Amino acid sequence: MTPGGGGGGPMKDCEYSQISTHSSSSPMESPHKKKKTASRRKWEVFPGRNKFFCNGRIMMARQTGVFYLTLLLILVTSGLFFAFDCPYLSDQITPAIPAVGAVLFFFVMGTLLRTSFSDPGVLPRATPDEAADLERQIDIANGSNSGGYRPPPRTKEVVINGQTVKLKYCFTCKIFRPPRASHCSLCDNCVERFDHHCPWVGNCVGKRNYRFFYMFILSLSFLTVFIFAFVITHVIHRSQKTGFLSALKDSPASVLEAVVCFFSVWSIVGLSGFHTYLISSNQTTNEDIKGSWSSKRGKENYNPYSYSNIFTNCCSALCGPLSPSLIDRRGFIQPDTPQPAAPSNGITMYGATQSQSNMAAATPLLQSEPSITSEELPLPGKTTISAPCATLTLGQPTPPSSMPNLTSETGLSDMIPLKEDPESHQFLTPEEAPSPPGMLPLGSPVTHSHTMHVLSLASQDSLHEDSVRGLVKLSSV
Repeated sequence: MTPGGGGGGPMKDCEYSQISTHSSSSPMESPHKKKKTASRRKWEVFPGRNKFFCNGRIMMARQTGVFYLTLLLILVTSGLFFAFDCPYLSDQITPAIPAVGAVLFFFVMGTLLRTSFSDPGVLPRATPDEAADLERQIDIANGSNSGGYRPPPRTKEVVINGQTVKLKYCFTCKIFRPPRASHCSLCDNCVERFDHHCPWVGNCVGKRNYRFFYMFILSLSFLTVFIFAFVITHVIHRSQKTGFLSALKDSPASVLEAVVCFFSVWSIVGLSGFHTYLISSNQTTNEDIKGSWSSKRGKENYNPYSYSNIFTNCCSALCGPLSPSLIDRRGFIQPDTPQPAAPSNGITMYGATQSQSNMAAATPLLQSEPSITSEELPLPGKTTISAPCATLTLGQPTPPSSMPNLTSETGLSDMIPLKEDPESHQFLTPEEAPSPPGMLPLGSPVTHSHTMHVLSLASQDSLHEDSVRGLVKLSSV
């Protein structure tokens, strides 16, 4: 088909109908619809060791057995109190007792579920591109331009309120952890303002749920003391009327409630007091255990996060704005977009770009050869080229100016330097030279009145292979 012929019109119409987006049956739309139906949410591919429920709305640690024990103890103890003690106390003393107990119970359950089901402040892991970029920055900062391996530094130093704070590098999340962040080995996540991993609530305690955790243990302390006090009141009030043994027989559940509350109240109240101290000094459990701001480390070592005021520290921990979640667990996964190649600055080359360019420059035989036009088909027995080489096609590398012109007077011996042998010199005669397949035998008359391509693509490949063999044979003699 000629470029200027009338056949170009139907082809253009055909191509236009193929890429038309107005047709509902276009093949371009079906993959798009499939991609929409196959979209997934981020919690489904979350790399940490967490469990998600209700389409990602609930986030918990993988080990939740102790959390169910906590839930069972609170529900059973409170249920027995409302079933066996509250009717008698409401009738004999005041109806405000069950009302206050109900308020404390619902507050404890609300704060417990809020602590257990929320994101504690998980930091997102670095993407492969971000991790590679960070490693390149570390390599450049270390001056490791050589090929040797040098591990990245584990710490960076920043100054916060005049105090030097070290930022550790997390080899799992591929990030430098922010101040006060730490990696939880159970959940396998870096958590912002990490306090500790609490198995009783089935989740980590961090920046986004610490206030709810503190309100949970504080309200649970009040509820435990409240139930224990009024269970004893109930037993004493009945004992004054019917005797102690009769009181225990009339309300056997009160004994179980008193035992559970007696052994749990000490740990719960003690935990509440410890976290009250941490909040008043604006510390975390992790920092207190490690002694990060202990005076034993030096006279100038102090807590840079403390406001030097108990009331201000408590307001900062309990009344500040709640930061949003950084992992967006219910968001949809965006399709991967092709990334542009990084520009080469002469320092580092990634991938096979540099090696391929060096190989192509070192082996010109691997490059595509231009088409050669000639008025006469060269015969296998000839040693000269009957016509000068045609002009190189567009896109081919320009030969250097030092290359001699290939004219009809140039001999094959001038083009191919032979390896000199001090003992003997053996040369191939034109008859011994390998003949490419598809060529006419010696002496066959060939006449051409028009310009034609010498070889087809398959013949060029065969000629290239035989030429390489001939060069090897010449160099070996």
